[in-house]
Amino acid sequence: MNSRYKIKLLIFFSFLSLLSLSLHAQQLKPGDKAPEIQQELITGENFKLSDLRGKVVLIDFWAGWCKPCRKENPEIVKLYKKYKDEEFENGNGFTIVSVSLDFSQKLWKKAIEQDKLEWPYHIGGKMGWKNPAAKKYQVTSIPNSFLVDGDGVIIEVNLRADDLEKTLKKQKKGGFFFFLRN
Repeated sequence: MNSRYKIKLLIFFSFLSLLSLSLHAQQLKPGDKAPEIQQELITGENFKLSDLRGKVVLIDFWAGWCKPCRKENPEIVKLYKKYKDEEFENGNGFTIVSVSLDFSQKLWKKAIEQDKLEWPYHIGGKMGWKNPAAKKYQVTSIPNSFLVDGDGVIIEVNLRADDLEKTLKKQKKGGFFFFLRN
């Protein structure tokens, strides 16, 4: 084999490797089906994201040690209270699944209590960054979130409170026209 041929083969296989890595590392985006999450809740009960089909769900990746997450929590609580019983174009009601990337269950529970995170879906809290949901959703920083419609399709990603509220307003039945009036 001559050296030019070897170089061409090397370039070709390098290109294939990079292509497969980039395809593997593609981030989830609006329109994608939300990957299933199946873990134990803080209460010890089994949880599956698919059990929430029919609702609009915010999957919120956070941790008790994360200052930006904790700063955002009061706003998320307000939005939960405001929209939990609303009817949306593709979902009845709004709920939140908090996926903690904490390593200490004690500190995780304390943060939930302090921030008054009153929704029932709290998972994680002792696996840190090794949480299977964080891996499936390719979470590399927090806070991070995915808003999912009643069919389990991602509506938006990485919404902060202001943008979350705007998106929820647009998703409400008749919400687009409501959004234009405000």
